[in-house]
Amino acid sequence: MKTSVFSLLVLLFISNFAFAQKSIFTSARVRAATVYFNSVELSQSAQVFLPKGTSEIVVKNVADYLNENTVQIGAPSNITVLSVQFTNNYISEYEINENNPAIKKVRDSINLVKKEIQRVENERDSDVKAIELLDKNQQISGLNSGLNVTELMKMVDYYKLKRTEVSNAFDALDEKTIKLNELLVKLNARLEVNTKNEEKTSKGKLILQVMNEVAGTVDLDVNYISDAASWNPFYDLRSNSILEPINMMYKAQVVQNTGIDWKKVKLTLSSGNPNQNNQAPILNAWWLQFSIQKQYEYKQKSVSNQIQSSAPRIALGEETVMNDLSSVSNYTTVSENQLNISFDIDIPYDILSNGKAHSVALKEIKLPATYKYYAAPRVEKEAFLLAEIKDYSKYNLLQGEANIIFEGMYVGKTFINPNQTSDTLNLSMGRDKKISIKREKVVDKSGTKFLSSKKEQTFTFDITVRNNKKEAVQMLLKDQYPLSLDKEIEVELQESNSAKINTETGIITWDLDLKPNETKKIRLSYKVKYPKDKSIGNL
Repeated sequence: MKTSVFSLLVLLFISNFAFAQKSIFTSARVRAATVYFNSVELSQSAQVFLPKGTSEIVVKNVADYLNENTVQIGAPSNITVLSVQFTNNYISEYEINENNPAIKKVRDSINLVKKEIQRVENERDSDVKAIELLDKNQQISGLNSGLNVTELMKMVDYYKLKRTEVSNAFDALDEKTIKLNELLVKLNARLEVNTKNEEKTSKGKLILQVMNEVAGTVDLDVNYISDAASWNPFYDLRSNSILEPINMMYKAQVVQNTGIDWKKVKLTLSSGNPNQNNQAPILNAWWLQFSIQKQYEYKQKSVSNQIQSSAPRIALGEETVMNDLSSVSNYTTVSENQLNISFDIDIPYDILSNGKAHSVALKEIKLPATYKYYAAPRVEKEAFLLAEIKDYSKYNLLQGEANIIFEGMYVGKTFINPNQTSDTLNLSMGRDKKISIKREKVVDKSGTKFLSSKKEQTFTFDITVRNNKKEAVQMLLKDQYPLSLDKEIEVELQESNSAKINTETGIITWDLDLKPNETKKIRLSYKVKYPKDKSIGNL
């Protein structure tokens, strides 16, 4: 009885191979990936043998989530693609149709196997208990001194016979359990897509209905867009001294969670956005209307405080692309059109679907730079090294963070923003501890006086700058004095050491030329007069 049940299950399993022929399965391989800032266009290829007539093809190993409207199937001229559908739950949506006789057979077989496994487990438990009872009875009999030698020999022979019989049955049940579990795995596999030879099992699948004129092997091209990938530009800025240009390594951080690993793919990075709305805006009539005005309203000028100076700077030669410094540039082609910038990389890359950032080297560029130092001690009592890059638009830079390595040391991060109207790009190369800056209030030149109904406050500061470097430096030093929007508050700049003064912003600028180990002191003084019965909160 036991043998016949097991044989019946095996026969049921073999008979269900016919069910697997319903759909033709194939696995797609990723050939190329064009990654955008918030999506990716994947190009995959698959090969499948098709009979003549109509067939259903299940293309496995596609992204778990994709835009079904973007799916494009390339096939030979003798193939007509009737329909394309995407699913990431193939079993429940396409296979589990309980009215299908083939599926019902598989389901029944699985239930029978599960029942047989449970029956074998019950027999196995009984045999375990029998062995425990025999062993325990053997110990008790051994303690009973009333048995003679003949009875004891009979007891030993009986125990040996039954112990061997139960142990053999136990081993047979173990072997049968293993076979039944293997059979259960195979039956369950009939309800799953065959994952043979797949690099990674993904949930995404394409269901193709095709018509073939001639039976044979067919090559398919599959293209679509998925939102499960992105990239961000970032940079490494290296400079050994202010007498040398900046070595910029243009890089990208690529992240993907498509559900499939990209192995040895042709990678392209693009600044475009295939998902954005491309509908041109339409202007409607602009009608003015009155609104309730605030009781007090001040006009405040919006003035940009850009770092500018006419001070002499260290100028370097013309820009040259660093083709001789690294082979990376030789394998990257930069294409620019009116809408976006793309980087075509000829080196094949492996990008795993793990949500982690993968670093991709794009190009290495030598940037001619004009260096200067900048300090605003009222806010920060340290000097910053700035690099000016002219005609930066020809480098196809994009917004992104940059690591700064100056004189062989990592000094921090900066941000590159090429989306500006100025024709010069200022890069902050970090703080320079070898330039000392101190801003102190001069007590004997500062104070408060009361004049009838007015209060007069004088503020005087000495700014000391020392160059502790071995070479001369040019510095752009900035400070400020307050401005008044109220006619009752009078501000007078008294001393500024021949600085450039912007009366609209109150920004004062000194262009300093500091020799090695030279110290310079600058004095700033201003006076504020206002009614003595009032106070200024931000003075």
